[in-house]
Amino acid sequence: MTELSLIGIGAGNPDHLTFQAARALSRADLILIPLKGEEKADLAGLRAQIVATHAPQGRVVRFDLPQRASGGNYLSHVNDWHDAIADAWRAQIDAHLPGGGTVAVLVWGDPSLYDSSLRIAERLGLPVRVVPGITAIQALCAAHAIPLNDLAAPVQITTGRRLRDEGWPPGADRVVVMLDGHCAFADLPPHGLHIWWGAYLGMEREIIAEGPLAEAAPRIRTMRAEARARHGWIMDCYLLARG
Repeated sequence: MTELSLIGIGAGNPDHLTFQAARALSRADLILIPLKGEEKADLAGLRAQIVATHAPQGRVVRFDLPQRASGGNYLSHVNDWHDAIADAWRAQIDAHLPGGGTVAVLVWGDPSLYDSSLRIAERLGLPVRVVPGITAIQALCAAHAIPLNDLAAPVQITTGRRLRDEGWPPGADRVVVMLDGHCAFADLPPHGLHIWWGAYLGMEREIIAEGPLAEAAPRIRTMRAEARARHGWIMDCYLLARG
């Protein structure tokens, strides 16, 4: 029997790893680390650092992550991409753990939040164990020392794509935006909006900014572009509040 462990490792700080995650990692028979190209080598390096700290005797296999097609139907391309990743996981498991055991996949942040590891795991038909991790949203609020929600009020979580295509979510006063590669916040009518933004959250290179959207949007776009050019990649998210 082969079991798949999806282990949330936090938003970028190795100290985000929980005791539960460290134990699960140390007990794994095989640890898969995806390679996402030279410009994102930092991500694989951080995973390797975590493994070296908490599972120094662990059997680690690195593999090239399939690339997602661009253009055309977004959801169709994503589903095809997930199929390809599931095939890559299966190939590594068959090659390196033919007799069964526990396979660990280290998931950035938490497997439940805008991560597709659970959907990919479904394609394998294996028993799955999930170890939760600190999310980018938690790290963002900690970096700015702010609460996520207003008093007794809800928060909506969405993506940059939806914010760009659909505008401000109806009825929402606070919105967390993830996966925004094109600064959709800059296209919103800024009056009455405040933004708290952060990139590389939890890492040594963490950068944050906040302020009224009209003033902060150009500054954040510049900071984001400069950081991406300097490091070759960027992961960020932000909280918008109205009123």
